[in-house]
Amino acid sequence: MSKLRFSITMSLDGYVAGPNQSLENPLGVGGMRLHEWAIQLAAWRESHGDKGGGEVNPSSAIIDEMFQNVGAVIMGRHMFGGGTGAWDNEWKGWWGDDPPYHMPVFVVTHHPREPLPMEGGTTFYFVTDGIQSALHQARRAAGDKDVLIGGGADVVQQYLAAGLVDEVNVSLVPVVLGDGARLFDNVGGPDQRLEQVRVVQAPGVTHLRYRVAKSSP
Repeated sequence: MSKLRFSITMSLDGYVAGPNQSLENPLGVGGMRLHEWAIQLAAWRESHGDKGGGEVNPSSAIIDEMFQNVGAVIMGRHMFGGGTGAWDNEWKGWWGDDPPYHMPVFVVTHHPREPLPMEGGTTFYFVTDGIQSALHQARRAAGDKDVLIGGGADVVQQYLAAGLVDEVNVSLVPVVLGDGARLFDNVGGPDQRLEQVRVVQAPGVTHLRYRVAKSSP
């Protein structure tokens, strides 16, 4: 059965981005430190169009599996970028002309915009009627494959609070940011139950996988 899942990197104190995020510093102060474990990997570089060098370690499999059996991606407005308010149609995301998704991506936003086809099979669709609509469209596009929430924290929180997420993948790094965007704020009360499925230790990071326990109807 198709799943709704997300994979995200988090600091020890619970942040997925640092403070003072901006167009010039999209991950906030110190936020790039969260991803040092990934950027050094050959698998990461290949997925972003760089075929040269890079390390291979237990994290390589985590990068490889992120998009395995994924047929569509959902992300929030801040993840796609471009500021707030009405769209500047010159903005096409952080990833250049060939984003690493290569599948339909549904951007949850308050402001309409025409679909944005890019190289490599990525098309961004802008959804203005909420997370349920974005999920419905993503599942229709994905068919039997999974839907991946690409981030950021706000849209992940909305799907968790709504009880729609099936699988949680957190890459925990030994960094303390002190402020920024927290992952597990506003996600519901004690009824949220996660069951640990896997732990993978790797240089500079520990990868945690949880299944979200669903309440009986």
